[in-house]
Order: sequence, then structure tokens, then C-alpha cells
Amino acid sequence: MMGIGIRSTLPVLALLFLHLVAGQDELIVSTDKGKVRGLRLPVPGDSEYVGVFLGIPYAKPPLDLLRFKRPEPAEAWNGIRDATQYSSSCFQNPDMFYPGFPGAEMWNPNTRISEDCLYLNVWTPSTDLQNRAKPLVPVMVWIYGGGFSTGTASLEMYNGRFLSHSQQVVVVSMNYRLGPLGFLSLPESKGIKGNAGLFDQRLALSWVSRNIAAFGGDPSSVTLFGESAGAGAVGHHLLSQGSHGLFSRAILQSGSPNAVWAAVEPAQAWNRSLTLAQLLNCPLGPSADETEACLRAVEPEKIVSLQFKVIPDPVLISVPFPPTVDGEFLTDMPNVLIQSGRFLKTELLLGLNRDEGTYFLVYGAPGFGIHNQSLINRDQFLAGVSLGLPGFSDIAREAAAFQYTDWTDEQSEPKNREALGWMVGDHYISCPLLDFARRYVENGGSARLFLFNHRSSFNPWPRWMGVIHGDEIPFVFGIPLNQTMGFSKEEEALSRRIMEHWSNFARSG
Repeated sequence: MMGIGIRSTLPVLALLFLHLVAGQDELIVSTDKGKVRGLRLPVPGDSEYVGVFLGIPYAKPPLDLLRFKRPEPAEAWNGIRDATQYSSSCFQNPDMFYPGFPGAEMWNPNTRISEDCLYLNVWTPSTDLQNRAKPLVPVMVWIYGGGFSTGTASLEMYNGRFLSHSQQVVVVSMNYRLGPLGFLSLPESKGIKGNAGLFDQRLALSWVSRNIAAFGGDPSSVTLFGESAGAGAVGHHLLSQGSHGLFSRAILQSGSPNAVWAAVEPAQAWNRSLTLAQLLNCPLGPSADETEACLRAVEPEKIVSLQFKVIPDPVLISVPFPPTVDGEFLTDMPNVLIQSGRFLKTELLLGLNRDEGTYFLVYGAPGFGIHNQSLINRDQFLAGVSLGLPGFSDIAREAAAFQYTDWTDEQSEPKNREALGWMVGDHYISCPLLDFARRYVENGGSARLFLFNHRSSFNPWPRWMGVIHGDEIPFVFGIPLNQTMGFSKEEEALSRRIMEHWSNFARSG
């Protein structure tokens, strides 16, 4: 069974969507493309307010001839544009592996899905934006995860109101194109070279550089932060010279650019793209023009629905269309760029959750699921090793199995379950991140590490899974500060400490 893409998965909460109530104050801000109307909204559990601007366009809709291509800046508009509702989410397949299970379904898109999705959101602690005497505050730009195939900035867990208000920072999030619509790469093509989704992010960062001062943010103090594939993307910006003038620091949560899922060689990217074209009955002629024209005419639903079929062999974690070497955004594979010191030498905060691997096991590892204790025998453990290490030789898989086996009790089902979780987490998340941190420092950068070790009281996944991939996100965004959610006082205090650490790092390193 094919595994799903990397995805942020978090504790279930009875989340409240943003309600726009009559009588709330409007906020008007002038951007370089025109004026936008936001709202002055109360912070739950507090008597103060934040300024909120949702769905601001930063690029032209990537439709028709712009499909698959690098984004172009948004066009100017007349009058005042409404910025009080989230935009559409970018095209993707929702997670239907566990229908009705809130721990999985709550991370599916919560707005309409459309190719017209390149918009960003801003939360600012200042509701007096006309007061030019007020000092500008640090900016934190969030990049969501989802294996470069799923995700959206409109999820309530990414709502920046608590982080912005409690830490006096401006928070920005953006949508970027996903899957083949964001990362298709064709050989011999002049315009479809891959990484369109990364160029989306860069264009949003350029918008921040030009406009964020009008929202009270300091364009000279921008920190990128992201989780999973979002952290991988943050790492790619560190490796891409064209992004270097657009931010000053970076936070990578449970992901890094050198992970096996975070980038592929050009030949592999081309092969997957051409395989998708064949699945869509598009011609593969000597010129890319005919193939491009055919792909632009296919319905986006059909394109994203077939993307996972380009990887023929069963794998546990499937990321069919990640970034690739395009000669501009990425001039070489991440490991080569890191080893040669070709990256922005700044300050990083990087970290992991205690049980990074367990989430992926319940999406296809033999004997695993959310409705049982996933106590696996020795044969299931070895089958899981093979599924989790695709492309490895038999000798390498045997070595991995040997390394993670407790040879004093190799038939123990709980220990087999635990060992496979450690192996998968180490291979896909932990080891690449730690190696990236080490080589980043060896080549002139600065890095600090964290380990998140708290299982949220609202985590709906089985307890044996522990502190899973993505568990830290609600604490980073201050969700436990919303007293209507029922978090404990200890969890509220933990969230405040984490937000303080993140914002202090953004403020002064």
C-alpha cells in the first residue's frame, strides 16, 4: 500500500473558525498593489485585539498558460480590497485513509480548493497602523508542511492571533502550489523546470519585504519557520541565493532540506513528470511544447488524483513531486550545497519530537493501525523495515534490522513496534535534521537544537504512538491559550514558554 505524503498531524481540538461579527473595527492598509481592508479582532481569553488581514493576493492566479510555471506578481487593484476571509486552498487530495477520524481529517483543507490559491495572511499586534511613531516589530513567516502535496495556510491551528498578540510579532502565512501543479519538471522545457511552489514562497517573501512595514512589521527582521515539508522548504531557502535577502533567521521543526523526501535529482523528477503525462494520455514528443499544452488542458482534479501513481513500488512515505535541481532555485542537490558551505550563514533553531516515526507507521506498515495496539511480530517488523527503506540493498536492510533489534528479546511485539518507529523516524526525520545541523555549524553557521517531549492532552491518536510528528504545532501557535479549548494550565504555561523561545529567537537570535 502506498504511504501518504508527509503531513502535519496534531491533537484534535474543537476548533473555532474566524467569525466576523458586525460592529468590529475595520483596518485599512495601503500595499504596493492597492489598499486592503482587514479587521480588528479580539483575542479569546484576553481583553485586547489583533489586526487580521486574510487572503491578500501576492501573485497572479496560476491559471492557463501560468499553470506549472513560476508565479508572476499580483496585479494592482482599484478601491479597497476585502481581506477578511481566507482564500481558496491549493489543489490537493484530502486524507481519506481514516474516514471520520478527526486526528487525520482536521488537517484536510477547510476552504474551497482551487488553482487560484496564491494568497497570504497577516496578523499584527498593532491595531493603530496609522501611528508611524510606533517601533516596528519582528516578523515570523510560517510555511506549512504536507509532503509538498497537501496543506493550507487557512487551518485554524496556524491562526497567528495568539502568537502575534502575546509575543508582539507580526505573523504571516502563505499558500503555495502543491504536487505536480507546484513541482512538475519537464526536460527540454523552457518554462516548466520544477520548483514553482518554492518560487511561490519566494514571491510571498518578496511581498513581505516590500509591504510588511505598513502592517507594523520590520522587513529587516524576518524569521522563516515551518514544520515537516515546510521545514524542508525553509532549508531550501537557506540553500538558495535568490532568497537570502528576504529573511534573516530560520526555524526548522521536524524536517530538513537534505532528507530523502525533500528533493530529487533532475532525472528522477523528469521521469516522474513524464510518467504522469503518460497516465494523462499526453504525448511525449521530441518537443516539450505539445506535452505542456496537453497538460495545461487537463482538469486539475485529474492531475492531482494520479500523482501518487508515478512511484510504482510500495513505499511507506510517498512524496512524488518534491523540489528538484532546476539550476536556479537549487543549483545542486542539498547535500552537495550543504557540504560545500553554499548556504546563508545565519542562526538556526532546529528540533524534533520524541516519536517522529510512529505517525507514518499507521499509514501502511504491516500490522499497524489506529484501532489496535499495533503489536507486531518479527516477520511484520522485517516487512516494515523493507517498506520503510525503499531502494536499499538487502544487506543494508539487514544491517538496519540488526541495529534496531533488541537481541535479548527479539520476539517481543511491543519492542518490535517501538524499534520500527525509531527506525522510520531516524531515517526520514531525525538523522537528516541532526546531520544538517552539524554540517551547517561546521561550515560557518550557528544552530540550536530542541526536543519536544510533551504529548498533548488532546491528541486523539493511540497512546502507544507517543509524541508524534507535528505535536508541537499547537504550542508554537498558542492554541492552549484559548481557555475554551480545555487545555490544562500546565499546557498553557508550556505554550507560553515555547512562543517566548521562538519569538525571542526571531527578535535577537
